[in-house]
Amino acid sequence: MLRNIRDAGFSGPIAIVNPVHREIDGHPTCASLDTLPFVPDIIVVTAPASAVPDIMAAAVAKGVAGAVILSTGLGHGEGSLSAATIDAASAGGLRLIGPNCFGLIAPGCRLNASFAAHMPRQGGLALISQSGAIIAAMVDWAAERPLGFSGLVSIGDQLDVDVADCLDYFAADPATHAILLYVEAIPDARKFLSAARAAARVKPVVVVKAGRMAQGAKAAATHTGALAGADEVYDAAFRRTGLLRVCDLRELFDCAAILALKTQPQGRRLAVLTNGGGLGILAIDRLVELGGISANLGTSSCTGINEVLGNRWSGGNPVDIGGDANGVHYGAALAALLDDGENDAVVVLNVQTAVADPDDIAKAVAETVNAHRQGQGRSAKPVLAAFVGAGSGVTARLGSASVPNLPTEDDAIRAFMYGVHHHDAMQALMTSPPGVAEVAQADREAVQRILDNAIREGRAWLDPIELAAVLDAYAIPMVPTRKAVSVEQAIAHAEEFFQQGHAVAMKILSPDIVHKSDVGGVVLQLRDAGAVRRAYDGMIERVMAKHPDCRVAGMIIQPMIGRPAARELILGLADDPTFGPVIVFGEGGTAVEIINDKALALPPLDMTLADDLVKRTRIARRLAGYRNVSAVKPGAVQLTLVKLSQMAIDFPEISELDINPLLADEQGVLALDARLRIARPKKLFAGHTRLAIRPYPTAWQRDATPVQSVCIRGFSVRSRSFRMHSSHA
Repeated sequence: MLRNIRDAGFSGPIAIVNPVHREIDGHPTCASLDTLPFVPDIIVVTAPASAVPDIMAAAVAKGVAGAVILSTGLGHGEGSLSAATIDAASAGGLRLIGPNCFGLIAPGCRLNASFAAHMPRQGGLALISQSGAIIAAMVDWAAERPLGFSGLVSIGDQLDVDVADCLDYFAADPATHAILLYVEAIPDARKFLSAARAAARVKPVVVVKAGRMAQGAKAAATHTGALAGADEVYDAAFRRTGLLRVCDLRELFDCAAILALKTQPQGRRLAVLTNGGGLGILAIDRLVELGGISANLGTSSCTGINEVLGNRWSGGNPVDIGGDANGVHYGAALAALLDDGENDAVVVLNVQTAVADPDDIAKAVAETVNAHRQGQGRSAKPVLAAFVGAGSGVTARLGSASVPNLPTEDDAIRAFMYGVHHHDAMQALMTSPPGVAEVAQADREAVQRILDNAIREGRAWLDPIELAAVLDAYAIPMVPTRKAVSVEQAIAHAEEFFQQGHAVAMKILSPDIVHKSDVGGVVLQLRDAGAVRRAYDGMIERVMAKHPDCRVAGMIIQPMIGRPAARELILGLADDPTFGPVIVFGEGGTAVEIINDKALALPPLDMTLADDLVKRTRIARRLAGYRNVSAVKPGAVQLTLVKLSQMAIDFPEISELDINPLLADEQGVLALDARLRIARPKKLFAGHTRLAIRPYPTAWQRDATPVQSVCIRGFSVRSRSFRMHSSHA
């Protein structure tokens, strides 16, 4: 640590505190903090864990502002050394990074208070990591490339300073152009989401989340809970805040390459310039696969390339200028593409040949890009490169023009698409929410009575009659539902539906059975009284054989609604221990876990966010009309999702809600089956007990009908009814 601090060239005073040795590595020491001849801005602690609390107390007495604690073994919880450390520090407002961290690097002030192998150069990237190994890897990787950092922070156990604090700092730091995150867990979801959203609105934020394969919902009772895995919830949180998620360090490096650029793509149209046709085709294939667009070539660009190459090029995108292309050919073709309004960015590919010097080509590319930037300023297009197999000299030459040189064409395409995704995320963050008047009209008092009654009785699940009433209170259509406690009553209810021309479905009613079809507790297409009687008796026998200890409260009788073109969907709420309520949408039916077509979002939702949730599933394409099947009623599914979101806001007692299937067609939506679990709410956050994102302030929303016209200084102003809305959460 001492060697890194000294070798980095830190210009301020440095002192060593050690109670045993008078000198370390030729540097004299002080026996204690109180004997220092100056007040340090920061102390770096490498002492044994048992000494750390007393060091914090001494630092507070000295007036130290911050501490980086590398020491390990402080423990966790009440009575631990960690608790004593934070108590001592908070008594004097001393801020802590760590413990158990890799350290802190601030290239701008030549401070390397870490045990990294290299001192990174100064630049515009900030790195915040819960893993010291990630910081070490990024430092080593950047040492081979023209990338620099504004700061690198290893937060370790986050005893005090956490990811959110660092996001707040780097978001406001003018030297930081983009922020890279490596996270394993988030201790305070609301604080993190607030900081992440604020940071993402002003600069790109990229996150790698470890533990993607963790199964967070094995014990879930509902289909919705089983679909809402822990990593998918984190993904929904990152998406909601505008963070750009990548899967591994390779993608983080690729993403860092384009985020280091001062200009970002404003669209997804890409032109590819190459001297190898096969490499160019691979690039275009990857581009389309990732959602990009192969740019058309404008007349001007074709003319410009023809002037230099004649007919010795491909004539389309990818722009293949031949294996013998030299620096002049590359420069002319690139200049034509940069001036072409039909593309948003250019990727330059090069395969080394014996007839053209890659260094000369890199020089021509760099000069062309610099000339373009001087002419276009902030509206200049981003340019990326992949000179396959090129040496460090080529990379440095391209880096002089801020053109990142990626290892392969795949890396270059991925980097471009990261820029596209960031642009899309910024557009989404700036979208204002449309109002939904129907949500405000829900009968919340009726629902509260139902939930309070179930909690008083100690029940975890609402019965189908209660659940139907809850959905009705929020105007979510559900098939008519009747409860029968005897076979005679079941026949009487069935006769009601027979007279309406419907066959009926019979379902077991038991507080001990959640998935009725698993125990033979569902019989469909019953068409007469005899069939109802046989089904009733047979179901009791089957269910008791498979589940002899279950309590049977009767049967549910419902009409079989014939909507042959309807799509089966699943909508629901699940409870996440970190983020609270989560909304799940996807393809429904009995095989939802196997189909696994789902997307997640955090409440609150508006119609725009609900539409984005729907579009992230495969079944979204089937909601539109195809062949002789009509499209689903516009907005019907999205409105139902918004209502579920409002339900989660209104009633923290709802721990899981599962509507499966929800039929959707041109008539609208209809719930065929649902289940709802309740529990006394756990307080996750201050204020509203369970929402990581504060709900829209609907209490401030009012309908107003002003006078039709008014005269002000001779001007007639006509008005109409309007609704005032809060800003987007």
